[in-house]
Amino acid sequence: MFITRLLSGIVLLAIVIFTGILGGPVFWTLVTVISLLGMFEFHRMLNLQKSPLFYAGQIMCIGLDALLFFGKTEIADAVIILELLVLMAIYVITYPMFSAKEIFASYTGFVYTAVLLSFLYRIRAEENGMLLLWLVFIGTWGSDTCAYCAGRLFGKHKAFPKLSPKKTVEGCIGGAFGTALISGIYAGCINHFTKEATVSVFVFAIIGIVASVISQIGDLAASAMKRNYKIKDYGTLIPGHGGILDRFDSIIFTTPLVYFLVHFLL
Repeated sequence: MFITRLLSGIVLLAIVIFTGILGGPVFWTLVTVISLLGMFEFHRMLNLQKSPLFYAGQIMCIGLDALLFFGKTEIADAVIILELLVLMAIYVITYPMFSAKEIFASYTGFVYTAVLLSFLYRIRAEENGMLLLWLVFIGTWGSDTCAYCAGRLFGKHKAFPKLSPKKTVEGCIGGAFGTALISGIYAGCINHFTKEATVSVFVFAIIGIVASVISQIGDLAASAMKRNYKIKDYGTLIPGHGGILDRFDSIIFTTPLVYFLVHFLL
């Protein structure tokens, strides 16, 4: 099980690094596919994966990402509103096929997957986007590693005993400060090895701390939803890890945060 998880994690990381470096249509395709698969897993959790609510979300996801690809950001943001209007139209036309809770849950799934993950491509499309993109993964997968190590070494006090019994206060704090350290080192490497970009080590460290906190909230939020719907994993696509949402739950929360922090602080 550990070997399977390790190997699939290495393959996934290699795909992300390779497509992230290439950017453009290749990375756009990866983000769109991840969003579509994530939305499928979310609607399957709701038992709506064969409903018109799901198909409407898939179409809107492709439309949103296509507009971003062609630089139509303002129109792309309007798709977020349009999706709600479309879902309400389906609600009215098919009444009483769906409940109001299902309509709002489907809309949440669209925002949770398509909208939030679209910020991966938005970051990559920025000037020096390839350098900024890795802040997202440092703030998530780096945070996971630091939190795990700190929890194993120093963990004594349970942070969320009912939701995630293995998480400790010490692990959470270690994850945040460990991510800040890695982010600061990453900023130093950028300044030392690249000529086209100069960044603040302090600002990167702050982004790292905030990203780690939000990353941990994203992970716990995904766990809470799985507990509410009594499922172990969102899927089985990634051996040893589960589904797309099991592996990208933290990234979903962290990506838009990093995007806005970069715009405000750098």
